[in-house]
Amino acid sequence: MPDASQFDIDLSSPGRWTITFNNPPINMFVPATIVELGTVMADLDSDPSVKVVVFQSANPDFFVAHLDVAKAAERPDVLGLWRDFVLRLASSPVVSIAKIRGRTRGIGNEFVLACDMRFASRQSAIFGNPEVGVGLVPGGGALEWLPRLVGRSRALEFVLSADDFDADIAECYGWVNRTLEDDALDAFVDTLAHRLASFDRETLGAAKAQINRCGMPAASEIQSSIDMFFPALASPSGQARRAKLRTLAYGVPSDFELNFGRYLPALGQAGDDDTGAPVAGAAKG
Repeated sequence: MPDASQFDIDLSSPGRWTITFNNPPINMFVPATIVELGTVMADLDSDPSVKVVVFQSANPDFFVAHLDVAKAAERPDVLGLWRDFVLRLASSPVVSIAKIRGRTRGIGNEFVLACDMRFASRQSAIFGNPEVGVGLVPGGGALEWLPRLVGRSRALEFVLSADDFDADIAECYGWVNRTLEDDALDAFVDTLAHRLASFDRETLGAAKAQINRCGMPAASEIQSSIDMFFPALASPSGQARRAKLRTLAYGVPSDFELNFGRYLPALGQAGDDDTGAPVAGAAKG
């Protein structure tokens, strides 16, 4: 069993791993998360019996909230480790499926984009890359994956608006394979994973590799975005925006984290203490 404390790994189904991410309180990615994912990926690739892996969240409100930028800044190598993980996941002969409930933003969105397939709850899934709104650029693959999936103009809409997008828009634009009613999501993914696990790993991997020729970014492309990310951390205007996050219940269950996109335009307004956004309160629901 891989030693990865933020990930519960279920090996009970033949040919299939189910990996559940759980990093309370809101499933933020920290450097340790990325290191552990590398370990998970190494163990996944070394198991010749596995044909499909399903990623899901233990938190119904947050698939992945976002990257903890402050902790990531302490580990300048962390996005390089991330680049290696997502490319290894995308190129593995194992078929990866993201089963999405709740918010998946920033590096969380980049994680599901690197998966081979994405299926989302119509009622709860929310997607976004908020980096521009906090003075950064996406550095983990969104700038490379999104244009391939949804086209240039829609990728620009997602990235430049830094807004939240619901599951129906994500499906319409091609961000996800499809959305399903929440009570039908588990059964659909289970049926698909069972079907895939009935096929030969070598054949699945060969077909995936051929499709990857036109659908997968190169390491150098993702690295070019990484090279933009850390210098952006030093931008005075970006630092001023991110300083205001400390007044908005950042990183904890809150209205801000549930509705991240709504708050971002106000981060550029004048004033040290007043963002002009709704006051962050207790998490809804």
